[in-house]
Amino acid sequence: MPNASDVDRAGRPDPRNDPPRPDAARAETGADQRLPIYQRLKDALAERIQDGHWRPGEAIPAESELASDFGVALGTMRKAIEGLVAQGLLERHQGRGTFVRRVDFGNSLFRFFRLTGKGGGPLAPTQRLLSRRTAPAGREAGVALGVGAEADVLWLRRLRLVDDEPLVVDEIALPLPRFAAVAALPAAAFAELLYPLYERIAGVTIARAVDRIGFGRASVAVAKTLGVPAGDPVVVIDRIAYGLDGEPLEWRRSRGPADRFSYETEIR
Repeated sequence: MPNASDVDRAGRPDPRNDPPRPDAARAETGADQRLPIYQRLKDALAERIQDGHWRPGEAIPAESELASDFGVALGTMRKAIEGLVAQGLLERHQGRGTFVRRVDFGNSLFRFFRLTGKGGGPLAPTQRLLSRRTAPAGREAGVALGVGAEADVLWLRRLRLVDDEPLVVDEIALPLPRFAAVAALPAAAFAELLYPLYERIAGVTIARAVDRIGFGRASVAVAKTLGVPAGDPVVVIDRIAYGLDGEPLEWRRSRGPADRFSYETEIR
């Protein structure tokens, strides 16, 4: 016989005495109990995304289903999901549902360069792997990636071309062993964009990137690769790319002829 405290006024079992669901327990026992439940739910959902439970471009379950799974009110789950939308991990599509956001970097770097042919029409860039080696990160890449300067990383040197004309040369550092699978790829695989390649081969998703723009002079090696005189002005773009969990995953330095550089912004 159940105790009086185990039933409600209608004689039904009190749901508050049910054992907590695993997901609800995880949300309820977050690292910081001072956080409101919606914040702990938000962290639990973000952890699922970071763990690859839902992949970029994939729809997550309906809010009602998630609320039931986590044992929380629909409004609480909705607030947690809205937080992830604001954070940029999820995006809503009217009439279709809520999806894990897939950041389309595409040819984002080329927004800084004029990509037009002789006739003025737009041109699509291509890429070519020049070299690949395992070597110490050095100071700049080591700091950016959060590894020691002496830690081995995978170094890629890549040339990007427009209409078969060299435009940008990249030096890219990737932490090991996380990108060991990329180190073993045939050179032809690097003809595609790198971030989809990282995701497909290494299971690594780039969620955001920070670019810093400066200017310098072309070294002999850079000048030879770009087909410009040594000492010519070049634009220098340093990037740190981060994963879904905020961990730095890629450092790169891109150089291109300064006379092809173009930057436009609107101030209101």
